[in-house]
Amino acid sequence: MADQKVRIQDDLYEAVNGEWEATAVIPDDKPATGGFQDLADDVEKKLMADFDKVADGDDAPDQYFEEAVKLYKLAKDFTSRDKDGIEPEMKRLHRIQKLNSLSDFNDEVASLGLTGYPLPFSIDVSADMKDTSRNAVGFSGPSTILPDTTYYEPGNPSAEQLLAVYQTTAKSVLAATDLSDAEQDEYIQRTLAFDKRIAAIVKSQEEWADYPAAYNPMPLTKVADKVDPIDFIGFLNDTMPALPEQIIVYDPHFLEKMSGFFNADSFEEYKAWAYVSDLLSHTGFLSDDLRIKGGAFGRALSGAPTAPNQHKHAYRLANSFFSEPIGVYYGKTYFGEKAKADVTDIVKRMIQTYKERLQNSAWLSAPTKAKAIVKLDKMVLKMGYPDKIDEVYNQLHVDLDLSLLDNAVNLSERIRRHEYAKLIKPVDRTEWNMPGHLVNASYDPSRNDITFPAAILQAPFYSLEQDDSANFGGIGAVIAHEISHGFDNNGAKFDEYGNLANWWTDDDYATFKKLTQQMIDEFDGIDYAGGTVNGKLIVSENIADAGGLAAAMATAKKEDDVDLQEFFTNWGRIWRMKSRTEYKQLLLKIDVHAPNYLRANIQPRNLDEWYEAFDVQPGDKMYRAPEDRVHIW
Repeated sequence: MADQKVRIQDDLYEAVNGEWEATAVIPDDKPATGGFQDLADDVEKKLMADFDKVADGDDAPDQYFEEAVKLYKLAKDFTSRDKDGIEPEMKRLHRIQKLNSLSDFNDEVASLGLTGYPLPFSIDVSADMKDTSRNAVGFSGPSTILPDTTYYEPGNPSAEQLLAVYQTTAKSVLAATDLSDAEQDEYIQRTLAFDKRIAAIVKSQEEWADYPAAYNPMPLTKVADKVDPIDFIGFLNDTMPALPEQIIVYDPHFLEKMSGFFNADSFEEYKAWAYVSDLLSHTGFLSDDLRIKGGAFGRALSGAPTAPNQHKHAYRLANSFFSEPIGVYYGKTYFGEKAKADVTDIVKRMIQTYKERLQNSAWLSAPTKAKAIVKLDKMVLKMGYPDKIDEVYNQLHVDLDLSLLDNAVNLSERIRRHEYAKLIKPVDRTEWNMPGHLVNASYDPSRNDITFPAAILQAPFYSLEQDDSANFGGIGAVIAHEISHGFDNNGAKFDEYGNLANWWTDDDYATFKKLTQQMIDEFDGIDYAGGTVNGKLIVSENIADAGGLAAAMATAKKEDDVDLQEFFTNWGRIWRMKSRTEYKQLLLKIDVHAPNYLRANIQPRNLDEWYEAFDVQPGDKMYRAPEDRVHIW
């Protein structure tokens, strides 16, 4: 129901969500509330209740759920956690302190990496972008303390404020260690100095948003030379099942600067940074006092006034290690086969609509159209939850005789070893990149698959009781959004098998780049939350929103009883979100999605049917002149 105080022709988001937003209350432990968040809260309540039943003696539905509940019980045991205090972490901190030289570091670097210590570089194993049938080792730099490198630019007022909160947070936690006051201050200053070194040479979020640019294969020997004095080949020999011939360098600039960033002169700074970083990353596994103190910086970033209560904290911690089997349980328990079949049918209809729109495209040539349709035909659908649980979960066992932190470290090491072992195995295309109880959806360019977890397949996105036009404006647009990612500025560079390859004619791709720039320009520089929108950062998601909304609408129009007013109204409804100012400002800097308010309001203006549905005329705030409307897919 639209808010009659605001004309829908002037502000779709406000007309649909204004009354709700006026009374909506953001929970104290959350940065926002609204569509996605409300569904996630409901999922969490259901699963926490199920966890409690098993913890109180009911039979677990399977072995994985049983292990998750064991970790949950450990996490809930704050009597033991408070008694142990910081002690479980101290042996890790002392290990860092005993590194007296680069030689000591190289002797232990593999073990440090496997057990989760902060390193001056990062590696992973994932599908090779140019041959997605096999896995490769990727290399990049560490993360910065602040959310993006842009925070470190001169004159940024947020940086000084947030770094002050970080220092206060670190000081409050370091006070529990055996460091003196002077040593605590020294460690913090060295940590900030090392962080500044990192920020000067790693990619910004805008640069990371161009993920094909992360594909820079180099011979292992060349990478090893550039990261000297680190014994990189020794590290790989001790962590990988085989020595790779090449490394995929995600951030070439970082690699070029690494030897000047990490060396004998900066080693003490590194040690302090590793000490403070490791401690802060583990306060959630220690006493309740340390958990709350250690989370202060994160809460400052999001604006949430309080930490999650102990019950939520324990569930979320267990979920972080056992998310896939928990998602399978959720899907089997709460997601019906009738809904799965119905949504699967919607997906097939969206793909058919996409084929028709590609065939009818006025700017694509026949060869590019043919290749695009092949990509659609090969697109894999993952609906609800996985058919099988990843084998890594067979290796995850909780030892009730160990501390919560020791269990977390052991579980993380097993997961890390499992990931590294994939280097000599073919890529498993059946893997899911998100669990069934996550309120989200995704497209994976390296697998050319679309994933729709069970948790998002409910109102307002979708319901068997909801009007078809509303479903098309909700889950239909989300489905088509994910399909559109196969043809956004990143996805367009991958073929039907997920390989980085050029399947465009030169003229078509030149036109596509011009249209992409129009989408950048449509959003770039809009004032929002005390800042301005970065059109380049969010362009891939905006292309997907535009294509998704257009395809969903075209599919809805095939229905005899289509109601475009209901279609656009539900599009506005699914983006409802009431957020804290700090959280809005954070997302503006780091999120590749446009702010929800703009997602709801800008994309409809590009569609002629929007003007027909609500008789939008020049002078209305939701009007955009025909020559300025952006059409890509």
